[in-house]
Amino acid sequence: MIVPGPGGDPDEYPRRIAARRGVSVRYRGKTLLSTVDPLGQAERTADAAPLRDSTLYFCPSPLFGHGLSRLLDRIEAGGLDSAVLCVEADGKLLALSREEAPDGAAIPALRPRLSMLGIAGAGPFPEETAEESTERVCTFVRQRWGSRRFRRVEVLRFSGAWQFFPELYAALAQALQADIATDWSNAMTLVKLGRRYIRNFIRNLARVPGAPSISALSFGTMPVLVLGAGPSLDGFLDSLGETTDRPFGIVCVDTAIPSLKARGIRPDLVIALESQHWNLRDFVGARGWGVPLAMDLSALPATAHILGGPCYSFFTPWTGMNLFKRLEAADLLPEQFPPLGSVGLSAAAAALRLGRGPVIVCGIDFSFTPDSYHARSTPGHREKLRGQNRFRGILNQAAAFRSGAFAALSKSGQPVRSDPAMRNYRDLFEREFAGEGRLRDIEGSGLPLGIPSLSREEAAAILRASETGRIMANGGGAEYDTAKARRLKVFILNEQRALERLRDILRGEREGGEFDALLDFCDYLWAHFPECAAAGRRPPATDTSFLKRVRTEIEPFIKLWELALESCGDREP
Repeated sequence: MIVPGPGGDPDEYPRRIAARRGVSVRYRGKTLLSTVDPLGQAERTADAAPLRDSTLYFCPSPLFGHGLSRLLDRIEAGGLDSAVLCVEADGKLLALSREEAPDGAAIPALRPRLSMLGIAGAGPFPEETAEESTERVCTFVRQRWGSRRFRRVEVLRFSGAWQFFPELYAALAQALQADIATDWSNAMTLVKLGRRYIRNFIRNLARVPGAPSISALSFGTMPVLVLGAGPSLDGFLDSLGETTDRPFGIVCVDTAIPSLKARGIRPDLVIALESQHWNLRDFVGARGWGVPLAMDLSALPATAHILGGPCYSFFTPWTGMNLFKRLEAADLLPEQFPPLGSVGLSAAAAALRLGRGPVIVCGIDFSFTPDSYHARSTPGHREKLRGQNRFRGILNQAAAFRSGAFAALSKSGQPVRSDPAMRNYRDLFEREFAGEGRLRDIEGSGLPLGIPSLSREEAAAILRASETGRIMANGGGAEYDTAKARRLKVFILNEQRALERLRDILRGEREGGEFDALLDFCDYLWAHFPECAAAGRRPPATDTSFLKRVRTEIEPFIKLWELALESCGDREP
């Protein structure tokens, strides 16, 4: 039992209060449970909870856990794939919750569908911030129950102790719901584009020996300007003036290439992430420009040839696959970046990783106006200009007023438009970079990114204050790595043989003793199947429908590996 120390305030520590059924608690001037029938009150809350499959029931500050067993019994009786997460943000209440209470009221911690977590000042994390707490809770849920286990979050309050930290608990519930939504959105993207990603990836692997990792580059300590293609880019570039012999680096997204080229501004590095052909229009008019390009291994292979400058590579794992583990073990993967989904976020991450100086972003807006969706000269802007006639103006009403679009305020307080997808990317930017002290944003028409903002004049002063000179170190050049090429050839041959063995088993031409192992080995054949993307695993090897679809994938991938092998051979000295 927790009691106050000598001479202490009796409400400084939680005190148990006997009740007719169960135990109540008095703490910090509040009675946190019913003093008459706390157990019955909690059971009524559990009985009233809506029962849904694939639901995470979020219970802030559960105290003794009254009602949790009742809720878990209902979930298990209904055969639901749901679970309960209890979170406590007060260290003293956490200690109370983990004690054995009278009449067996302690939290039933051994139930597999239940977990108890202490955060933000509780347990071993006394210095944890609210942002760190939300991230840790989301990570805990993924590790405890797996990705895409839940579809929704249901908040249940079994005590009044949640009122001590209402904003924190609300932020946790919101973060869990957003994390679940993002996870399912990623699964849908994998279903739609996963096959294209892996096909591009295999074709681009042949380029790895001659395309050094992006880590071969360095901006040193000089400032770096990261440019997206949002409408706010125009005002800043117009005010920037002469950029010849500039004392700062420029990293831009591929969509911003036309805007920079139209102004005679040559970036130090272009970031390309897009896997689909429509993105090639970003490079119109830039063939042979000679600008360095860094592209994801899942990007469209044709992207590598257009600019005509040095090509560097990086890798974004869009899902977990054994193929990636084998490539990493063979030292055939370039620098790895987290899956951020947006080329603007990837450009910011690259600039932070390649230098030690300040990084200033501009044009990463996640917003638009009816007459300005992208910066001038970008493909979208030029398309609106070309389509303008007496029947159709330059205003983009379809984007501004489509379903889901909403009004918002920019960093400068101007009214702008945005949509849920853009808002999600903005939120991801804040979660990823809010704690990065070197990162700044430029005021303009974009949404606030959760990092400090600068005026155009302040940003220009920082960019031109460097005394180190504009030097971009190239640690690897574009020399062809013959040793890596040999390892890659061996790797490709092994992949082909595995596919051929799997094909022969499915044809009935080989014994199936290694069948399950081969299915797991060749996971890139089925990772994009809807049931696999949703569950994060494949069906059993007895699923006929699944095996038929796997069989149709084998021959195209054998051909892909063959083309990759030929490309390696073409570059052999």
